[in-house]
Amino acid sequence: MKKLGLSSCTGLTFLVAVSFVSDVHAAKPDASSRNLPVRYEELSAPEFVKAVARSAGVCLIPAGIIEKHGPHLPLATDLLTSRELALRAAAREYALVFPWYYFGQIHEAKHQPGTLAYSPDLVWKMLQETCDELSRNGLKKIILVNGHGGNNAFLQYFCQSQLASPKDYVLILFRPEDNPALESKIKSLRKTSTGGHADEMETSEMLVVRPDLVHAERGKDQSGKDRKRLEHLPYTYTGIWWYAKYPNHYAGDGSSASRELGELLINSHAEQLVKLIQAVKKDGTVRELQRLFFEQSSKPLKTRQ
Repeated sequence: MKKLGLSSCTGLTFLVAVSFVSDVHAAKPDASSRNLPVRYEELSAPEFVKAVARSAGVCLIPAGIIEKHGPHLPLATDLLTSRELALRAAAREYALVFPWYYFGQIHEAKHQPGTLAYSPDLVWKMLQETCDELSRNGLKKIILVNGHGGNNAFLQYFCQSQLASPKDYVLILFRPEDNPALESKIKSLRKTSTGGHADEMETSEMLVVRPDLVHAERGKDQSGKDRKRLEHLPYTYTGIWWYAKYPNHYAGDGSSASRELGELLINSHAEQLVKLIQAVKKDGTVRELQRLFFEQSSKPLKTRQ
């Protein structure tokens, strides 16, 4: 599905949690931490303590979903690409990379085989408790690297909802900016002009991440054209909008994908994510603004008018 940010099908969103307190990571990492794994699940408990210090409390959660990706890509496409992006960025600017996270919004694909569509309550609680638990373990700066377009509205609301009660971290929804030079290069490499889900660009990324799971020749086995079945309703949004457009849960044509295009897309996103990690490590403005907000919201009648 269409994702926020760069291009129609490969732009990613990032949800950042910035700490109020960072006592745990104030100490400088020692020399023995230089070869620590970035993968959260590969760390031992003693290594984890060192990793928190070395990362300055930054943890990336590569978020995807289990859903159909046309007739030619694996169900875990979003998980695979978002984790590859996170790993590339963490290799350049050290951060922990959380294990596979596939608890998101995907009700629009429940009619397709293999889809795992959890209840809204569970999806919300899983993300909230995951952030809370990471914070409890000293990871006060959490970046959710979203690879799934169906999460866009959910993540924005989730971020806003964090202001409902005080936290020892804050959430920021980051969206990478379009780069005219990059867009021009992407356009020169593309062979198709439409897309949004399992299309040429997403398939190209998978040719980089897991080429053994890509069957580009099957990309034309089903139609990825927009059916435009709600075009007669102006000024309208409805939950069935995606199904009305793409009942095959496939938007575009992935049969003409290329590894060159995939590398360009993933590397450009990784570069922006590296810059985000670096900026979040240094930032103190967000936590101060949130501290002030929570202080004022507890006594609104005393807020200067």
